[in-house]
Amino acid sequence: MASTFSGDETAPFFGFLGAAAALVFSCMGAAYGTAKSGVGVASMGVMRPELVMKSIVPVVMAGVLGIYGLIIAVIISTGINPKAKSYYLFDGYAHLSSGLACGLAGLSAGMAIGIVGDAGVRANAQIELLLGYLRTTICVGRKDDCILRIIIVFYPLN
Repeated sequence: MASTFSGDETAPFFGFLGAAAALVFSCMGAAYGTAKSGVGVASMGVMRPELVMKSIVPVVMAGVLGIYGLIIAVIISTGINPKAKSYYLFDGYAHLSSGLACGLAGLSAGMAIGIVGDAGVRANAQIELLLGYLRTTICVGRKDDCILRIIIVFYPLN
């Protein structure tokens, strides 16, 4: 019986492992960031309930990290089709490394958003300094949006 597969038979395992790593680690970061900054919003809502909607930004930004991981996982998994073209170990390792890079970046960004968001929201309840922690949260969370960082850093404070 002749095999029609013309690649490495274990390579798709590493590719799908990369897709899973992107999704799992990004969602872990999103969950941590949402929970940690959500606790800050809840405790701030006790002191100043009128600022709750202004302080929801870190919770939303942390949730977006899971979507980044989902997008990368879909891109990786659609690239794994050994029947259409040869899929070698190099391709599997490339997908594994890209999935790990996205997932671990999402995990670390989620942890940073959670810590900065929690502290910033609580500080915002005491003294209304929305722009300071918002800048830090955006710089941490939107690691790929350099133009937005530049605009916020150079935005005049009136």
